[in-house]
Amino acid sequence: MRIDKYLANMNVGSRKEVHILIKKGIVTVNGNVVKTPKQQVKEYDEVLVDGQEINYQKYHYFLMNKPKGVLSATEDRSQRTVISLLEPQDQYQGITPVGRLDKDTTGLLLLTNDGQLNHELLAPNKHVDKVYRAKIAGVADEETVKTFASGMTLGDGTELKPAELKILSQDEEHDSSEIEIKIREGKYHQIKRMFGAVGMKVVELERISMGKLKLDPDLKAGEYRELDEATIKSIR
Repeated sequence: MRIDKYLANMNVGSRKEVHILIKKGIVTVNGNVVKTPKQQVKEYDEVLVDGQEINYQKYHYFLMNKPKGVLSATEDRSQRTVISLLEPQDQYQGITPVGRLDKDTTGLLLLTNDGQLNHELLAPNKHVDKVYRAKIAGVADEETVKTFASGMTLGDGTELKPAELKILSQDEEHDSSEIEIKIREGKYHQIKRMFGAVGMKVVELERISMGKLKLDPDLKAGEYRELDEATIKSIR
């Protein structure tokens, strides 16, 4: 690919900023000074910018513990997005969240520029399990478990696949429950709408796993880490 695209993809700077670096004569490929941004470069060429080696990595994968109050989007004019939580050097071109968590939903969120993996994890026919923990206003019981397990049709006609509901605790005095729920799709506000259909309300919602990918307990809200090769292979 062109050297300016190569360096822009590696977040060295924008195309315009990369052109300035090339004009300064501080970009080299295999020891030769680059004269034009159109110069072609291969993935395994030695590329240096002001003496610093820039290794090419096509795809990047970040596991984030999404905090409340942040949008699962790449950009927004007025509100913070999960991309804004990445350090500047990690804001690679094409990085997007895999699926969306509501603004007030927390937990596991994968961000990547690997479009194929994004599709594999979200495609309905792939049946990738997503597990959430939630605090509920209302007492979920075995009847609720059966209702969710049978598959639901919401008031607007939306049909849902069966979901596995596990009751972690019940508090009849305060009319509340703590639950864990596994779904295999990700329709708009799905879990909130499911509980709403049985007369309950989701107070807090956290995603703890997606397929084989699990939320790292060491990640505080808003923190993230890059996934290693073994983890990436395991979730494909």
